[in-house]
Amino acid sequence: MEQKNRAKAQILYTALDELAPFYEAAVKAKEDRSLMNVTWRIANSALEADFLAEAKAAGMDGLKGHRSVGGFRASIYNAFPAAGVQALADLLRDFAQRKG
Repeated sequence: MEQKNRAKAQILYTALDELAPFYEAAVKAKEDRSLMNVTWRIANSALEADFLAEAKAAGMDGLKGHRSVGGFRASIYNAFPAAGVQALADLLRDFAQRKG
């Protein structure tokens, strides 16, 4: 299970790191990054609502970060499928390409 969770987290962190500075991973130190909750921001915060709307239209909900912290959070616990993580990574790439 740990290997599967590491692989899922790596999919998202790779996308975020490749697309910097458009996206900013909330935790910069790779050894400190969560395997279960991947958090990030869009450098241009004016695009946050657009990203959430596109994610929701693609069937992805619950990505909005905590109200006191902002940004985004993808909770990819054990039962969350790798295909869903890949779909989010694909959306991250597509959105950055179109809006960046």
